[in-house]
Amino acid sequence: MASEIIGYCKSCIVEHWRELETELLGLHARSRKKFGLPPKIPRKGIPCALCANECRIPNGRLGYCGLRKNENGKLLHLAGIPEKGLLKYYYDPLPTNCVASWCCAERDTRGKSNLAIFYGACSMNCLFCQNWHFRFLTKEMTSFYSSKAVYEKVTDDVACICFFGGDPAPQLLHALDVAKLVMESKKPVRICLETNGLENSAMLKRLANYVIESGGTIKIDLKFFSPELSMAISGVSNERSYENFAMLASMLEEARHDCFLVASTLLIPFYVDEDEVFKIAKFIAELNEDLPYSLLAFYPAFLLRDLPTTSREQALRCLRAAKLAGLKRIRIGNVHLLS
Repeated sequence: MASEIIGYCKSCIVEHWRELETELLGLHARSRKKFGLPPKIPRKGIPCALCANECRIPNGRLGYCGLRKNENGKLLHLAGIPEKGLLKYYYDPLPTNCVASWCCAERDTRGKSNLAIFYGACSMNCLFCQNWHFRFLTKEMTSFYSSKAVYEKVTDDVACICFFGGDPAPQLLHALDVAKLVMESKKPVRICLETNGLENSAMLKRLANYVIESGGTIKIDLKFFSPELSMAISGVSNERSYENFAMLASMLEEARHDCFLVASTLLIPFYVDEDEVFKIAKFIAELNEDLPYSLLAFYPAFLLRDLPTTSREQALRCLRAAKLAGLKRIRIGNVHLLS
């Protein structure tokens, strides 16, 4: 079975990607056009290395995330720098429903809040995006906060700050400066990150050091194992996600608690099955079998509204596959969505 929007099942995509590539990437291009975003990662122009997409932006055009522009041969930052982050923020009472809440250091905290920083851009174009409304922030370009302005929202009631979105990857310079201000203040606040893992690796390592120092958590969404599925359904390669995850796993001994690094996978019906989960889980287990792994129930959103929610049977098959791959700490999340 398959989504009518995508038009092809998992096997067809994986086995016949070259024949389907133009058609499926065209679906992504059309979905991005209404938000004024480039149809694909630009490859001819000045380089931007601020995320794994490593755009080369033509004169007068935008980078894939929509936050960088080639202005007569110079890289113009429309947002995503310390002086200008494109985001919304809110206070989320603890414990929250964040993906890592089942194992994070604040899981039993009451009476405090998480400062949630929702960034308004992304380095992917997931057809199933659960937070797809971030695209309106990218399009409208009106909700700006400097890193100092965000830091000033860290009140005495804040126990942790989480950068998510959209995705923090295109605005990691901004997140880094917020984290630096928090750490320099000596406030007892944990720094956390939820991301697709497509950051510039050197910058991500810098942020990881702040996360470790504060006792926070980095959650990386390993969406697919098959590169063809990543291209077809998320629009870009997720190779760097795995590279960055492995790099962060190498830092585990420095962490102050056992929830520094968490992986998650959204169980998309007909596409992310037990075979896909087994391969992802095996990759994780070969790094460290005690790394926490969340299998998340899917809810139809953005373009993939024609799919059902994840079935209980699919979730249990994937749970067994992750255990068979060697992982010890696995959780099914969003169980209320299971059909």
